[in-house]
Amino acid sequence: MVILFHVLAAVMGYLLGAVPVGYLVVWLFKREDVRRHGSGRTGGTNVYRAAGIGAAILTGVGDVLKGTLAVLLARWLVGTAAAEILAGLAAVIGHNWSVFLGWRGGAGTGTNLGVVAAFSLPVALALAVILLLAIRIVRYASVASIIVAVLVPVIFLILAFVYPPFSHYGPYALYGLLSAAVVIFALRPNIARLREGTERRLNY
Repeated sequence: MVILFHVLAAVMGYLLGAVPVGYLVVWLFKREDVRRHGSGRTGGTNVYRAAGIGAAILTGVGDVLKGTLAVLLARWLVGTAAAEILAGLAAVIGHNWSVFLGWRGGAGTGTNLGVVAAFSLPVALALAVILLLAIRIVRYASVASIIVAVLVPVIFLILAFVYPPFSHYGPYALYGLLSAAVVIFALRPNIARLREGTERRLNY
């Protein structure tokens, strides 16, 4: 029964993550398919290119909430760190490869931040600031996403092993390692374009 509940938490996490917020927002704003613009992804960066800053902010909020809700539901349903990690990771996977969009989606950064927010709001807020600063400095959303993805396990590891009051954050470092792998895997085309010097910068 315990295993069944953990599986259920993962399935719910995936389905929540798979809700194509960016696709729906762009359709509501402009009656267009966001996948026909830019990178073809449904994340905030491509939504910004397709429908502007307002749509991008709305998409970002929705993507974050998906990750947070996935973890909170797992916490309520099962109440174990393993269930929270499974649900959170499944939400990021669902966002990146949505069953509702023919296994297409985003890169998972917003949903990843939402998962982290359910684990620790201060950590998520710090990462959000780092994300915005990285975007401002390098103007490559993909680079900023990779930086944040790598920092998630690093921060949780430091908190868990250096500061005793946060020792319970240890399992969340495992989530960070797995989610970083998922995000970086989804960003392989961007990494290839960065190497070729053809990756698009954000203009603002």
